[in-house]
Amino acid sequence: MTHRSLIAILRGLAPDEALEVGEALVDAGITTIEVPLNSPDPLRSIDAMATRFGDHAIIGAGTVLTAEDARAVAGAGGRLIVSPNVDADVIRTTVDLGLESWPGALTPSECFAALKAGATGLKIFPAFQMGIEGLKAVRAVLPPEARMYMVGGVGPSDFAAWRAAGADGFGIGSALYKPGRSAADVSKVAVEMVAAYDAAFDD
Repeated sequence: MTHRSLIAILRGLAPDEALEVGEALVDAGITTIEVPLNSPDPLRSIDAMATRFGDHAIIGAGTVLTAEDARAVAGAGGRLIVSPNVDADVIRTTVDLGLESWPGALTPSECFAALKAGATGLKIFPAFQMGIEGLKAVRAVLPPEARMYMVGGVGPSDFAAWRAAGADGFGIGSALYKPGRSAADVSKVAVEMVAAYDAAFDD
């Protein structure tokens, strides 16, 4: 299965819809999924999706603020830890657990601090605040191997422009899923996003 650098952010997902929504995403070609910890009973959703899809998808948590939370996600079978901030303790704990660490950063100082702590990659958040010109400027000073995912105000219509500026991938939240949206509707949007991503990253 092709791995795309797209993270589905399922804020507000309830455990009883986790498998249906997860299946819609995986079938559409989005195989990295995060359930923010401020969703209803998020560890149950993560556990269910990791058990069902874990052999061909990366399931994890977002809005992870403490090392204790990272350990709880690992215990539920999660393999991905996404945070809105740079917390060296969370990053180091995540890496020590063998999980991917994607802390939220915006300034060059935050980006370098996250990488120094061992982050797998950078979640640039909110991406609209940095902007495409800002990304070009920051990308010029970061190590070339640093992976940067843009999150917040990014959509399929501008995937290609972000990619040209140096983005490696994207996190998509409410444009893809919000509470009350059916799995069928999620599937439709996911298919469109995958098509836009493939067009932008077609080398």
